[in-house]
Amino acid sequence: MADIEVEPRGTALWIRLNRPERRNAYDGPMAHAIADALEGATSYHSVVITGSGGSFCAGGALTNLAAPDTANMRALYRASLRLFDAVRSCPRPVIAAVNGAAAGGGNELVVACDLAVAARSATFGQTGPRVGSSPVTGATNVMGVQIGEKRAKELAMLCRRYPAEKAMDLGLVNDVVDDDRLEETVIGWCAELAALSPRYLEITKVSSNIWWNAARDSFSTGLGMLVQAIGSPDMAEGASSFMEKRKPRFPAPE
Repeated sequence: MADIEVEPRGTALWIRLNRPERRNAYDGPMAHAIADALEGATSYHSVVITGSGGSFCAGGALTNLAAPDTANMRALYRASLRLFDAVRSCPRPVIAAVNGAAAGGGNELVVACDLAVAARSATFGQTGPRVGSSPVTGATNVMGVQIGEKRAKELAMLCRRYPAEKAMDLGLVNDVVDDDRLEETVIGWCAELAALSPRYLEITKVSSNIWWNAARDSFSTGLGMLVQAIGSPDMAEGASSFMEKRKPRFPAPE
């Protein structure tokens, strides 16, 4: 099974995450495959990212985090950063067609996209402190610009799950539609973009990256701190509890 499906649809390039058995959570190779597709999309008017199997994206794959390999974790962090950078550096508007759960890095993927349309059944939320991690590539910085600092900290720290309508109220997505109208609606958005100047859309996107660019150093700093925490008791307990579907029992504060 290919990690992603890349399908040209007229003026738009659709990228479908294709690991439904893990709710489209990405490992390093999958993140690189998505980034490669984004970097090769310059001949299209827009790009759509969506998921298969009723999920959008569950973020980074948590397999083996209870006993992590430092080199593999470094590679996953680098690949994750490359993925989000590829969304922002793609010269074409990137639309998230959120067809299910957008959790952890999947929610940060929505933050990185230029536009987002959600199915009514979609859900949103961060998972970092619940699973022994931290959402340092968007949710602790850029999301605050999008929805306000207090709301962003609520998502990043409390790890709650939000329905699509609440996500739109917060400003995480642009529109919410019935599930059976999601692709139809996104196709319509792509048609609107195709009628506009690609040159000036690119200028508009590059100009809009000011806050992303300002926060970019914090991504690298945050990932560096995550690397130092690889193998910590908190990471092991967070990953184990997630895989075992139980409440975590984190060590007491030191």
